[in-house]
Amino acid sequence: MSIEVKVPVLPESVSDATIASWHKKAGDAVKRDENLVDLETDKVVLEVPSPVDGVLKEIKHQVGDTVNSQQIIAIIEEGAAAAAPTPTAEAPKAAAAAPAAAPKASAKGADDLSPAGLRVATEENIDPSKVAGTGRDGRVTKEDLVNYGKGGSAAPAPAAAPSPAAKPTPGSRPEERVPMTRMRLRIAERLMQSKNSIAMLTSFNEVNLSEVTKMRKTLGEAFQKEHGIKLGFMSFFVKAAAEALKRYPFVNASVDGNDVIYHGYQDISIAVSTDKGLVTPVLRDVQDMGFADIEKGIADYAKKARDNKLSLDDLQGGTFTITNGGTFGSLLSTPIVNPPQSAILGMHTIKERAIVENGQIIAAPMMYIALSYDHRIIDGKDAVLFLVDIKNQLENPQRMLLGL
Repeated sequence: MSIEVKVPVLPESVSDATIASWHKKAGDAVKRDENLVDLETDKVVLEVPSPVDGVLKEIKHQVGDTVNSQQIIAIIEEGAAAAAPTPTAEAPKAAAAAPAAAPKASAKGADDLSPAGLRVATEENIDPSKVAGTGRDGRVTKEDLVNYGKGGSAAPAPAAAPSPAAKPTPGSRPEERVPMTRMRLRIAERLMQSKNSIAMLTSFNEVNLSEVTKMRKTLGEAFQKEHGIKLGFMSFFVKAAAEALKRYPFVNASVDGNDVIYHGYQDISIAVSTDKGLVTPVLRDVQDMGFADIEKGIADYAKKARDNKLSLDDLQGGTFTITNGGTFGSLLSTPIVNPPQSAILGMHTIKERAIVENGQIIAAPMMYIALSYDHRIIDGKDAVLFLVDIKNQLENPQRMLLGL
């Protein structure tokens, strides 16, 4: 029986999707729940699993095609077995076709290549099936092909070695034009929306993280033993932000036309970097979460992001955002507000710096923090006081434990 494979139901905020890659080709056997194809939206990559065991009979849309919700993209013959050549009948043909085996292997390996990767393979005369892939599920990336081409002596056969004429010569100025991904286009659109529609300002402060560091060192082992997860810095910042948002509700608000919407809950978006761009999954009802809940929520989202498992629901909403450029070594930055939110907190790298405390010069783990905010609804004074509130909680972490 033929089974239709359809695009999943897309939420209202996503109008369509683009076919990013097929993991199977027509004629391949498939298993129930096995991923068939990746669909890229402007927010996440969606996996479409096989609904049944069978054989992929027909692919109706190719990589790069735009598809809509519930559109048929493939047909599976349920319960069928993949066609296999009869050994006695096909053996002579296989022997006779031996010289052409390499192109066939190359064509097979090219099925999962991106357009840029396919161009590199063609120009450099590289057989993708001979290249060890470092991408997801062992897929060969453009970088894998480029690196393989540079090490031509490692090619398994002379025919697979890169053509000397195709290699860049000293003084050459190579260029490559690659279309933006759906996610990158969406990020660009949101950044321009923020720049053009928000009266954005940024306030800065610095935090002495000595007490937080001591607490992590003193209680970190017991915390991990009790909750099965490490006690990181991020949970302190998330908890401090949630407490401060209770006292400064306009920082937790959003603008809708001529109205201001005040949210009676704290849904905090956590910026997570992926290979495809920055995403902001949402920790919901942070005001009711403990440190362990926050750490587990962040770890779960980080794993989902690495595995391309984030759902659209994970990214919807959010009343405030925290981003940590410190993980990449950033000392100071001005984060951009994620509309319709009204503010974003930027964390940065921790540096040992000399400070004066009780008249003495000491070394302390210091971090610059930044609050970018929508000046239409948040006054400068209130933005500074909000940032000072977070500073005071982090320098006296027992305050946030007591809700002070």
